[in-house]
Amino acid sequence: MIRVCVVENETLVREGLRRVLELDAELTVAGEARDGVEALELFKSARPDVALLDVRMPRLDGIGVLEALRGDPTAPPCLVLTTFDDADAFLAAVRAGARGYLLKDASSAELSEAIRCVAAGGTWLKPTVTDNVLRSLRDDRKPEVDGKLTGREVEVLRLLAGGYSNREIGTALGVSERTVKNHVSSILAKLWVRDRTRAVLKAIAHGLI
Repeated sequence: MIRVCVVENETLVREGLRRVLELDAELTVAGEARDGVEALELFKSARPDVALLDVRMPRLDGIGVLEALRGDPTAPPCLVLTTFDDADAFLAAVRAGARGYLLKDASSAELSEAIRCVAAGGTWLKPTVTDNVLRSLRDDRKPEVDGKLTGREVEVLRLLAGGYSNREIGTALGVSERTVKNHVSSILAKLWVRDRTRAVLKAIAHGLI
C-alpha cells in the first residue's frame, strides 16, 4: 500500500484528489494539508511514501516546501501538481527537488501511474515537457546536441534525473566522485546547457533517457 499525503489549498480540489486516490486499491491517503506550513508538520507524523504538492499556496508554496525538505533523508518524494503549464515553475520545481510534475487535468490513471513511479524511486517528468517548456530550453544559435552521449553518460543522466548527488552516482556506478564530475561536465558541453536540471530536461525532450 502506498501512503500519499495531499497538499492543496483549494478544498474542492483536495477532496476530489482524495476521492480519486481512494478508487485505487493500492493507494491510501495518509493525510491532508492546506498549505506548505501544514505540510511540513504533516510529513513528520504521517511519514507518507509520496506527497502530492500544489505549487501555489498561502504561507508557504510548493517550491518553499521542496526547499525546506532539501537534505532531509526522511522527506517523502514529492509529485508537484499544478494548474499552470508554466516553464519557470517546472524548472523551479525540478531544481528544488521535485521527483515528478503533473498538470491537474491529468487523468486518474496517469496520476496513479505517476505516484507509483515516484514511490518506486523514479521520476515523472516526461509527460509535462510541453512546447512551453521546450521553448524555454531552445537556443537556435546552438546545436541541440553536440556529439553523441556515451553509454556511461546516459547512465549518469538517468541518475541525475533521479535527483542523486555526484557522490551517490559514483557509489552506484562504482567510480570516483571526480569521474562523475567529469562525466557531468561532458554531458553539459554536449547538450549545450549550463546546469544539471536543464541537461535532464533536454535529454528527456530529445528521448535520450
